[in-house]
Amino acid sequence: MRRKRTIYFNDARHYYLFVFEPPMKMADAWRPVDEVAGTAVDTFIYGVARGDGLYYPSKVGRRFKYGGEDTQFRQAAYWRVWHNMQSLIDRGLDPLTVLIDRAHEKGMDFFASLRLGESGGLDPSFQVGRGGRGFGHPEVRDFLFALLEELAMQYETEGVELDYPAGPREFFRDEDVRESVPVMTEWVKKVSEMVRQRPGKPGQLGARVFPTEALNVSKGLDVRGWLREGLLDYVTPLVYGANNVECNMPIDWLVEAAHEGGASVYPMVQPNHHGEDERRFHTREHASPAMMRAAAANFWDRGADGMYTWFLRWPLGDAERRILADLGDPDMAKNGDKHYLITGDSQAARSVGYETPLPLEIAASDTGTRHRIPFYIADDVEGAPDRIRQVLLKIKIWDLLS
Repeated sequence: MRRKRTIYFNDARHYYLFVFEPPMKMADAWRPVDEVAGTAVDTFIYGVARGDGLYYPSKVGRRFKYGGEDTQFRQAAYWRVWHNMQSLIDRGLDPLTVLIDRAHEKGMDFFASLRLGESGGLDPSFQVGRGGRGFGHPEVRDFLFALLEELAMQYETEGVELDYPAGPREFFRDEDVRESVPVMTEWVKKVSEMVRQRPGKPGQLGARVFPTEALNVSKGLDVRGWLREGLLDYVTPLVYGANNVECNMPIDWLVEAAHEGGASVYPMVQPNHHGEDERRFHTREHASPAMMRAAAANFWDRGADGMYTWFLRWPLGDAERRILADLGDPDMAKNGDKHYLITGDSQAARSVGYETPLPLEIAASDTGTRHRIPFYIADDVEGAPDRIRQVLLKIKIWDLLS
């Protein structure tokens, strides 16, 4: 059943376990939820794992542990991760339950999100990038299913989320992709049945997927088929990495497929403006409210059921809370000031084969030729007065070339 949602995601690390000094105070333990409470956010999603371990005391997988052979895990931030979690456990508290209960106290649904390109504590040699067969190993499928079953059955979550775009993004070896599509579909079906048939309160299953159908198929993901079979309650398209706000993400195919299957679409409204750049000395720039409002306006206009965002400037202040309030209101997106952007190329986009309109290569000899740059704009430009139309059509050269 389709449902309007405004979603905020926390990855457990950067603006949470990394930044507070242990032992963790309860105000800090509740912070990820409390900082978005009172806005339009009605759904809180928490990233519970990375390839180096889990960020909750799982009985199935290995919890992240500070130290080890990898020197990065000897940094202060990783020391805080372990000791912040442990300080709650030492008081008889489950760090994940603390967040779930707080979300419910604040009137939010809670979903646990699991990265699927990593082993989450399983032998990393199964990964495609390390010579393994990824989901081609039944051990990988069984392990990840067991984690999702734990999150759906042993915790009071409203559901779980399958995160495909987070790296690494190889689920099958290239030579195995075509024949492995049914393998992934059968696994998703098994997860869907488990989540929805849990006793007492049936759960929901969402998935973060790649923006285009071709990209998903190239990874062995038959997203359209999953939606046709009614296996998912929602989908969120995104490119993971640069996190640059994008007004032109091609979501029409996904909206059509999702709505035919009764599922919702919550596009990712990315938080950065030039979040990744190969220029020397460049620093990340956060998107302005007008930039994020423009993306949301386009997504609403193309049939989205709600908005999903993450990694806003931290700590969240008045501007960020205003963004979260606006994202949940289609009228604010329609009537508020908007700054439309055309997304440029990035290493993150290239790594998954996602094509962007810019940069546009023009040969020196190619003079006098018009070049088309696809650009979606939700505002009624043709029907606007001349003065407003000039403003709407004004695109800064810097936005195009930088």
